[in-house]
Amino acid sequence: MIRIRKSAERGHGEHGWLDTRHTFSFADYYDPRHTGFRALRVINDDRVAPRMGFPSHPHRDMEILTYVVEGALAHEDSMGNGSVIRAGDVQRMSAGTGIVHSEVNASPSQALRLLQIWILPERQGLPPSYEQKTFSESEKRGRLRRVVSRDGAEGSVSIHQEVDVYATVLRGGQAVRHTLRPGRHAWLQVAEGAVTLNGRVLEAGDGAAVSDETTLELGGEGPQAGRGEGRAEALLFDLA
Repeated sequence: MIRIRKSAERGHGEHGWLDTRHTFSFADYYDPRHTGFRALRVINDDRVAPRMGFPSHPHRDMEILTYVVEGALAHEDSMGNGSVIRAGDVQRMSAGTGIVHSEVNASPSQALRLLQIWILPERQGLPPSYEQKTFSESEKRGRLRRVVSRDGAEGSVSIHQEVDVYATVLRGGQAVRHTLRPGRHAWLQVAEGAVTLNGRVLEAGDGAAVSDETTLELGGEGPQAGRGEGRAEALLFDLA
C-alpha cells in the first residue's frame, strides 16, 4: 500500500526570513492524520534567507538529521562543534540528554534550502553526539546511496534507531530498485524534480508512506514543463 502526501497539503509557515513546509505536525501546525510515520516524526523543508537562521535553542531525546539541498548551513552547538554543512552533506545530531545549537545560512547572498528530519531514538537518555559526512553527486547518481544507518554501514552516518536512509539522484530513463524485508516500511521524500514510485508520479515536496510492499521501483522523469532538466533528488527511509 502506498499513500501519497502531496506537497501542497503540507503545513506551511512564512516568517519573512524563513519559508517552511511541514510534512508532519510541527510547532503551530497540527494535523492528527499526519503526526509522523513509524519512528519518523519530522520532515521540515526549510528555505532560509541569507545570513538568517535559528538562534540557539535546546533539544533532547531526538535523532536530528540535516540534509542540505542548496546552499550552506553554519552550525554551532553546546558540544563544541562548529561546522558548515553544504549541499550533499548529511549531519546527525543525537540530542540525547540535552543539547543547545544554532543554525544560520552561511552565505551573505545565496539562499539556503535544507530538509531537517527528526527520528525517535531507540531509547531515551543517550549521551549527546554529533556526526557529519559528505556524499557526492556521483555517489548518488543512478543508485540508492545509503547515507544513514544503525551501524554506519557503507560509510554512512550512524543513528540510534533501526532506520536506513538512502539518497538518490535520477534523470529521465534511470531507475533504481529497493527491496523491503518482511515487516519493514518505507517513506519516500522527493526533494527536487519528479520521480515515479511503482508507477505513480511524485513531484518535488511530495512524500509517500509505504507498507505491505516488497519491491519499490523508483524512476527518473524526463524533462517536462515545470520540471527543469529532468534531474530528481529523493530520500528513501527504510523503517521498522
